[in-house]
Amino acid sequence: MQKYIIHIDMDAFFASVEQLDNPELRGKPVGVGSLHERSVLSAASYEARKFGVRSAMPVRQALKLCPQLQVVSGSRHRYKEISHKVMEELSNYSPVVEQASIDEAYIDITGTEKLFGTPLQIAQSIKADIRKATGLTASVGVAPVKFLAKIASDLNKPDGISIITAEHVQDFLKTLPVEKIPGVGKKALPRLRSYGITYAADLRRYPQEFWKERFGERGLVLYEKGAGIDPTPVTEGGTMKSSSAENTFGEDVSDVHTLKTLLLKQSERIAADIRKHGVKGRTVTLKIKFPDFRQITRSRTLDSRTSHAGTIFKTACSLLDAELTIGPIRLIGVGISNFEERNRQLSLLDDPEKPKENKKLEQLDKAVDQVRLKFGKDILTRGRLLEDD
Repeated sequence: MQKYIIHIDMDAFFASVEQLDNPELRGKPVGVGSLHERSVLSAASYEARKFGVRSAMPVRQALKLCPQLQVVSGSRHRYKEISHKVMEELSNYSPVVEQASIDEAYIDITGTEKLFGTPLQIAQSIKADIRKATGLTASVGVAPVKFLAKIASDLNKPDGISIITAEHVQDFLKTLPVEKIPGVGKKALPRLRSYGITYAADLRRYPQEFWKERFGERGLVLYEKGAGIDPTPVTEGGTMKSSSAENTFGEDVSDVHTLKTLLLKQSERIAADIRKHGVKGRTVTLKIKFPDFRQITRSRTLDSRTSHAGTIFKTACSLLDAELTIGPIRLIGVGISNFEERNRQLSLLDDPEKPKENKKLEQLDKAVDQVRLKFGKDILTRGRLLEDD
């Protein structure tokens, strides 16, 4: 039986939702972001992209490229509502649906042909159902493995379908730029170029040992992808990989007390988020962006995993304090990653990684979550925002 995986990617999702809800924005260049010009865009409509406007671009730069750009603040609640409808439609085609993000998902359609038709017919039906349920378009990629399905969904955007059959995988890899492989970033690309690697298939010029010596285990994965191999399965529900929060300032901030106050609020936000998803993180990352758009990240891996806001906050502050010459900052954020699902831990035994004091603090955080859920998030705030050294 031939295996086929579908990757669904909603087209310019946030911007498209805004155009859906506000007819006056339809056909016009739209950017989703904070209203002050120091912010960055989280999305851009296809009308805006024609001017070179992209997501993650500073609003000031976007407005220079496209003065008529309509910048809207956006509604996260509305995006989640539409996303839920999309995932409901996908569940009609397979019991194995993996939501990769708010606007994309994978479906394993292997063995469903007798129910729904060929991969092309299934892709067409999915697109039609999504449009009927939400009024939005999606682009679909079909391939025998996950990473190729994701690449395929981007080949014919917007509102397109691209299919890579098993018979055409090797030919496709011969023309696929190596930087299109997920995980090949700006740092790895120059090294690959130095080895004469231009296309994905070029990776097979060297044996596995060659790549392992230079890139470790990641080198073996890279070699396999160059051969069209990806054993990663589609897993029902998907997995959370990280949680983060950040703030961009209207005016540059140098005051450490102000920065740490924000870090505390961000830490509480992401701690509540990962508790809701039933995971704990071990690696805390601090993100700082300066007025000249130079950006740094600093990470620290803890001795044990946590979902306690105080632990995340103190670690972030320690990373901030280690930067001896901070100066003015335009953005600060904190994130947590390196998760382990709680339901994988032994519930009848004490976790040997975790001091009992940390357990009590996390139980307190969970109680606060319940109170805020019932009475609103502003019902409880910390009486002491920062601990002065």
